[in-house]
Amino acid sequence: MYSRTLQMLSPDYLKKLSTPSWDVIVVGGGITGAGILRAAAQQGLRCLLIEQRDFAWGTSSRSSSMVHGGLRYLGSGDWKLARDSINEREWLQQSLPGLVNFIPFLMLHKPWQWPTHHAFQLLLTCYDRLAGYRTRQWFNKLKIRQLLPCVSSACVSGSGFQDALTDDARLVMRVLQEAKNDGAELLSYTRVDELVYRDNQVVGVKVCTEANKQAVLEATVVVNATGVWSNKLASLAPGLTLRPLRGSHLTFPAWRLPVPAVVSFFHPQDHRPVFIYPWNNATIVGTTDLDESQKLDKEPKISLTEIDYLLSAANSQFPHAKLTASDVLSCWSGVRPVLSQKRQRKPSKESRHHMIWQEPGLISVSGGKLTTFHLIAEEVMTLVAQYCPDAQPVSIHTSPWLRTPSISNQWLRYLNPQQLQRLFGYYGKAANELLNCAKKEELNTIGASHTLWAELKWILMHEWVIHLDDLLLRRTRLGLLLRNGGDEYFPQIKYYSQQLLSWDDLRWRQEVQRYQQIWLRAYQLPNIS
Repeated sequence: MYSRTLQMLSPDYLKKLSTPSWDVIVVGGGITGAGILRAAAQQGLRCLLIEQRDFAWGTSSRSSSMVHGGLRYLGSGDWKLARDSINEREWLQQSLPGLVNFIPFLMLHKPWQWPTHHAFQLLLTCYDRLAGYRTRQWFNKLKIRQLLPCVSSACVSGSGFQDALTDDARLVMRVLQEAKNDGAELLSYTRVDELVYRDNQVVGVKVCTEANKQAVLEATVVVNATGVWSNKLASLAPGLTLRPLRGSHLTFPAWRLPVPAVVSFFHPQDHRPVFIYPWNNATIVGTTDLDESQKLDKEPKISLTEIDYLLSAANSQFPHAKLTASDVLSCWSGVRPVLSQKRQRKPSKESRHHMIWQEPGLISVSGGKLTTFHLIAEEVMTLVAQYCPDAQPVSIHTSPWLRTPSISNQWLRYLNPQQLQRLFGYYGKAANELLNCAKKEELNTIGASHTLWAELKWILMHEWVIHLDDLLLRRTRLGLLLRNGGDEYFPQIKYYSQQLLSWDDLRWRQEVQRYQQIWLRAYQLPNIS
């Protein structure tokens, strides 16, 4: 059976990629790099993406996974970013139902707290006008108690509106799959050691794989989309500094803190917005916003201060829940690449705009939001076109950037409509083949997650899984959603890994040890046994 994963692991794969020269090499396998690769492939360019770890290893698998219109940006007067974000939210939801889904948001109001519900409703009026339709609602105290029976009695009203949620790592994979289908190539666990120059212009990169194989890959133009590492490959534009900001989250079983919507409120400690929301059959509490002081080449991890901060936030709004650290399934922390103008600001006050700068043969981009990754890609491609005049610009309105096939009714015998829509959102046209290859018993979910055993099998064959943590932390989210990182299901996962990736018993033990070390260090709360 054909396997994209085994193809990437082939000893000849790097040699195959070394010649001839590429039109575009994208360095960085997060959502920004994936979007640029997708745009380049659709424009008919010969393009390659290189990632030093796993795809979506960095910020793009550790965000809050919100595809939102940027209500906070509208509140701060950034109308353009809010408008662009709303437009992109609409496009993503229409293109990827099942992967990007609308969900109600509920902002809780307390007496004498700013903004009042009147001021917030005025803001939502502007928000709706930018979207072109109304979603705003107002709820009195009685209605709030009906929606959230355990909410604090201090909440006197609420403002409802609509935004969207996704799975950020799966969004990256969906975009990469589309790029691959249009002829792009991908290379993970390959480090770019240095840029190659000729006549004072970048003409390629020197790379080294995890297996210590080295090569020089030439390109007409190189795009540096490495996020918080962007200043390692190229100097920042004058006047800019890269400020890595850490945001952390806690994962609870859905039954422990059930919420029907994204609940938003201001933390009583510092008046920052905090969210409690349903995600992948769990409940998430996040996020923090702190300067990251740990080394960026290590897995970011939550601090004891952040744990206390998030627990106190949740308990302030849901005091009867009496949440403690022992209730937490997992935690995760991501580091945002924020470009600062060298001014001393609170982290939450920093701009989330992206910036692009360049030198001959090299285009660098950093910052920005998950929601606007496609706009960032389009902007970068206008600069790429200066180096690649044969590029064929494509409008998303005439040739869909992301293709969602129709859902066959034959599978309704085994799966409900929501499950089918999720599969087609996650895997696009590959969902039909995924289902065709599945045995009946593989259409069961894994534990309390939404993931099917059939998905896990498909992912191992086709989604470039090199290590066990790639599978459990990013391709699926089993390591976040199941107790003890999902170790209860290791025997079945071992079977599929050995069958499809040819791992022997020694390799399996090595992968389990590697995964558990990562999970204990970065995804389990400190001092929790």
